[in-house]
Amino acid sequence: METILILSCILLALFELPLFVVLTSVSIICFFFLNFEIESLQMILIEMNRLSSMPILASLPIFTLIGCILTNSNAPQRIMNLMKALFGWLPGGVAIASLGSCAFFTALTGASGVTIVALGSLIYPILREQNYEEKFSLGLITTSGSLGLLFPPSIPIILYGVIAEVSISRLYQAALVPGVIIVLVLCLYAYVYERRRAGIGGHVAREPFSLSRLKTTFWEGIWELPIVVLILGGVYGGFVTIGEVSVIVVMYVIIVECFVLREVNWRHQLPGIFVEAAILAGAIIIVLSTALGLTSYLVDEQIPNKILSYLTMVTDNKYVFLMGLNIFLLVVGCLMDIFSAIIIIVPIIVPIAIQYGIDPLHLGVIFMVNLEIGYSTPPIGINLFISSLKFNKPITLLYRSSIPYLILLFLTLLLITYIPALSLWL
Repeated sequence: METILILSCILLALFELPLFVVLTSVSIICFFFLNFEIESLQMILIEMNRLSSMPILASLPIFTLIGCILTNSNAPQRIMNLMKALFGWLPGGVAIASLGSCAFFTALTGASGVTIVALGSLIYPILREQNYEEKFSLGLITTSGSLGLLFPPSIPIILYGVIAEVSISRLYQAALVPGVIIVLVLCLYAYVYERRRAGIGGHVAREPFSLSRLKTTFWEGIWELPIVVLILGGVYGGFVTIGEVSVIVVMYVIIVECFVLREVNWRHQLPGIFVEAAILAGAIIIVLSTALGLTSYLVDEQIPNKILSYLTMVTDNKYVFLMGLNIFLLVVGCLMDIFSAIIIIVPIIVPIAIQYGIDPLHLGVIFMVNLEIGYSTPPIGINLFISSLKFNKPITLLYRSSIPYLILLFLTLLLITYIPALSLWL
């Protein structure tokens, strides 16, 4: 009987049925084998009810809606224009502007693939027109598509905070400095890349600095800046919770995009955007609720403790464990989307990491950086396939293009992993 049930779950996964179907089936089977007095399906429903009582959960669909509205507006173009005016005069300035635009837009939308689709069509032609090599341009867009996942109002960080039961405001604070370091490292690479090309006779055109152009693009893009001010000032200043600020921001975005700038038609487009956001957020919440049933089983059966016992037999060294954790999470980042990875993996690794004396906030930053890198890691990082389809390029070209960026990101990951103060000093 047990063999038949387990094989049925494997078949569900192989037939690519929705993740919540697979998770629900596995949860039912696990509780069935425990012979609980309470029905296994009832246990899962109890976990769903517990999820619905979490006030912070309301911010997840609201921030999803914000991202969908901005994606359907001209916000990506305005952000790119402002970044070019700010940094286009530097060596590697257009590339630096592209990195900044991707980080900013990913933070607002919370989705790496959305950034590649929304900004790729703008950034790639600009980089090529400025004589950047194809591999450099493709690698930059592919890897920078996930840079903003560490910045508010990143939806994955909200989800991580819910699952790991840590303060989301403090998690944003912990992720801020590592996120800035990652962006600066890649900006430095763009700077060195152009200086090196200039030294061997190459040339990448720069855009001269223009104060009037900066003023123009600033006033054009000023409508997006209050979003950052509201979130950073409200959350970091302790004036509002993340749930409260999400409501303020979504009302602001709707008013600006629909009634001030009129880039989104409130009669014809806005209802469809609401549906799009509801489908995306609903999918995340359904998977989250069904995964909590499986998490309950793992806790009741003390699975994390058993894994911990095995790991401590292998090593009791915190730093060796962190290296193994990084390798494991990079593989997870390749194989799973970030939301599924958070839902399934976080409940297992958090209690184990605590036993090794790793701060939950530091662990959250390590987790997010690994998945951020995993998005672009060969052979099956999702960003690689999105870029391949978006630019109609062979996937092998995307592999080669991403390698220099991935090396830098991995070195930065080691820095963040082994210097906890970078995450905790705020």
